[in-house]
Amino acid sequence: MKGIGGNIEGVFQVYESRTNEIGEAVKMWETIQSVRGFLDMSGGDSGYKAYDSKIQESTHVFICDYVSLDKRITAEKSRMLINGKVYDIMLIDNPMELNEQLEIYLKFTGGQ
Repeated sequence: MKGIGGNIEGVFQVYESRTNEIGEAVKMWETIQSVRGFLDMSGGDSGYKAYDSKIQESTHVFICDYVSLDKRITAEKSRMLINGKVYDIMLIDNPMELNEQLEIYLKFTGGQ
């Protein structure tokens, strides 16, 4: 799947734990790299959860041409910003290690 090109930009951010003025650990997000690709919804729900609050939960896949990612980008310490929305990275996949595309599995975590 050469030359996907893409229609939207996905920005990778990595957190670093720092201490604020009163000694609390605070996550500081740093933008590391961006890629262009397509975002597709895998599944989702918008139901009432704890405390009768309505929560949107959805999973997505971001598909882009293969690029070498910064070594700091891992599913455990990274997130993506796409169209102003925040997504947790669940898995970064290079299908069959062919170096042709990346599939980044995401969970929507930002509000609207």
